[in-house]
Amino acid sequence: MLTIKPVTELRNYNKVLREVTEDQPVFLTKNGHGRFAIVDIRAYERLRAELELMSALAEGEESVRKDGWIPMDAAMEQLGN
Repeated sequence: MLTIKPVTELRNYNKVLREVTEDQPVFLTKNGHGRFAIVDIRAYERLRAELELMSALAEGEESVRKDGWIPMDAAMEQLGN
């Protein structure tokens, strides 16, 4: 279940921070609209790693579309194996 609170709840930030878990961020609203997310640092680091991986995969996919595939022996030669 989502935890959504108005940003004014941060006056008692210790209470808000206790509600943040690795699986459950706390979302804050400002003037009735979503504005901020408080996320556990482990969840944030995992998300960043996943985004970096997805970016590298997309870059590789784009490279294949542009330049095509190369044979395995050519790839191994380029890698120095």
